[in-house]
Amino acid sequence: QENASVAALTELGYEVPATLVVAGTVKGTGADGKFEDGDVLTAVNGTDLPDYLSLITTMDAVKPGAKVTATVRRQGEDVDVVVPTTKGDDGRAQMGVYIDPDFHMPVDIAIEAGRIGGPSAGTMFALGIIDLMTPQDEAAGQVIAGTGTIDVAGTVGPIGGIRQKLAGAARDGATWFLAPAANCGEVVGHVPDGLRVVRVETLHEAYEDVVAIGAGKAKDLPTCEAAS
Repeated sequence: QENASVAALTELGYEVPATLVVAGTVKGTGADGKFEDGDVLTAVNGTDLPDYLSLITTMDAVKPGAKVTATVRRQGEDVDVVVPTTKGDDGRAQMGVYIDPDFHMPVDIAIEAGRIGGPSAGTMFALGIIDLMTPQDEAAGQVIAGTGTIDVAGTVGPIGGIRQKLAGAARDGATWFLAPAANCGEVVGHVPDGLRVVRVETLHEAYEDVVAIGAGKAKDLPTCEAAS
């Protein structure tokens, strides 16, 4: 829910400041033993980090394996830590530091999810927040379902049980379904009659898709296709 709130506000153009608190390091990486729990990460290679998104964009510019200089505030003093990066599973450079961001929300957002648990509703939570905070009715009466995890940068991630979610959406009257691109392999061949699936990778794409569906301009939206 917090990820969805941050991603939605960022998509809407809000700045969401964050205190980037170190919550541990990955054993065996260059960060191990150099950071202390409770350190506050304030800069990387001299670039200030006022929010979590700035950390992501700054690290995206680093070549995996290169060293970075991380500035942390420790017991009231600024300390520079030189860390060799490694390549993460996504191919990006990583310091090997776990960050627990303390977000300073510019808008109070409360999500009442009832007994629903798990991260699968993240993307739809974010779209719901955007819908409530914009004057237009983006869907224009179309019944749009969907699923997908969300991170604070607005990346839509895979979920479990998508075939059951497709069936449930069709049962409840949806005619459109936003599906994470990473789940497309499970979608092909299992789309209920009357339901059209749109493949999404980011919150920005998902929002633009909703607008296109509501405007009746959804004919060319990307869908899940069988592997060739």
